[in-house]
Amino acid sequence: MFSFFCLLTAIAFLIYGLCCIFSGHMIVEFERYRLARFRMLTGYLQILGAIGLLVGFWVSPVAGLVAALGLSVQMLLGLGVRLLIRDSMLQCLPSFGFMLINAGLVFGFVNRLS
Repeated sequence: MFSFFCLLTAIAFLIYGLCCIFSGHMIVEFERYRLARFRMLTGYLQILGAIGLLVGFWVSPVAGLVAALGLSVQMLLGLGVRLLIRDSMLQCLPSFGFMLINAGLVFGFVNRLS
């Protein structure tokens, strides 16, 4: 189960990170969040997090631990932004779900260090 969630999350964050950088839709979304200046940084951090999950899975659990922790915090902040701008619960669900999944991955990588 750990490998499934690790790979699924890495793919999701790689895609979302690329969308943050290249998608016109994401330009509009980050303006709606009132965070336009952080769009590129968010995209690069998500791509870096995705790579970190993959490196953590195959090479170094420490890299995976750092990546999963970073993505968990990023999703917590994303959830906070969504709540502040009064998005619907359905719109908040992805950030909440990925926050929980990455928190679970943190524990999975900690177990792999033992």
